Amino acid sequence: MSRKKLTIVGAGNVGATAAHWAAERELGDIVLVDVVEGMPQGKALDLMEARPIEGFDVEIVGTNGYGETKDSDVVIITSGLARKPGMSREDLLQKNKEIVESVTKEAAKNSPSSIIIVVSNPLDTMAYLAKKVSNFPRNRVMGMAGILDTARFRTFIAMELNVSVEDVQALVLGGHGDDMVPLTRYATVGGIPLAKLLPQDKIDKIVERTRKAGGEIVALLKTGSAYYSPSLAAVQMAEAILKDKKKVVPVAAYLEGEYGLNDIYFGVPVILGANGVEKIIEVDLIPEEKEAVRKSAGAVKKSIEELKL
Repeated sequence: MSRKKLTIVGAGNVGATAAHWAAERELGDIVLVDVVEGMPQGKALDLMEARPIEGFDVEIVGTNGYGETKDSDVVIITSGLARKPGMSREDLLQKNKEIVESVTKEAAKNSPSSIIIVVSNPLDTMAYLAKKVSNFPRNRVMGMAGILDTARFRTFIAMELNVSVEDVQALVLGGHGDDMVPLTRYATVGGIPLAKLLPQDKIDKIVERTRKAGGEIVALLKTGSAYYSPSLAAVQMAEAILKDKKKVVPVAAYLEGEYGLNDIYFGVPVILGANGVEKIIEVDLIPEEKEAVRKSAGAVKKSIEELKL
């Protein structure tokens, strides 16, 4: 039985770290692609040489072209410019549009039955672009944001309560930006609703920190953005697909009427398995949550319009 094949486009911090997580989990053979000569090759060789120490048996190759990526099962697109301090996600739009467009064309051409996971920012907009360029059905193109935003939300809840992160379940809907919608009503700790454990003002602070979490790391690093957690979130998605886990996780999915939204990529809970987004789950929202979703969707729509497709 041949191994699964995972292509990661972009060998910067996010891409290279994703390759590391994926290799360690033995998700399949990995192809690391980047335009910079020698960089993906060097990182791939370095990871190959880590195999005897950790004991993972997968092949990792680095390349500057797409020949090696042929017939990949999953393609993770991380390429694009990272956000610099003071730079809005929208400033990134035009620069990353060209990059994601050319990468998606190559990925779709070389791996026509693959599932594409987009990590490049602005996230929801780049996922939308990848769907339009690849012409893949909606279940096979998705964006990584919800798992990351939810992980951040769960982290801050666990830190505040001094409990295991494993016991914290939470859900963040919406666009990957300052208008994301952490659903505090659906957050539980060991099955206990969050509101029973924390006063509202503390919950509000956690929500605010979750919305600004990416920027908080950008401000601290000064030269780049988060990469450990975003790369692992993308790999969790790839693992759910490659192992047909049917995981219930929030991802940026293409909506056709769900949540009252159409022709938009938006963070919603889905069942993730071998066919990609196998089902979109609609949760009941109260009026203020619906309003927050509408506001977040407006910001994503505006960004998609700026693509001028």
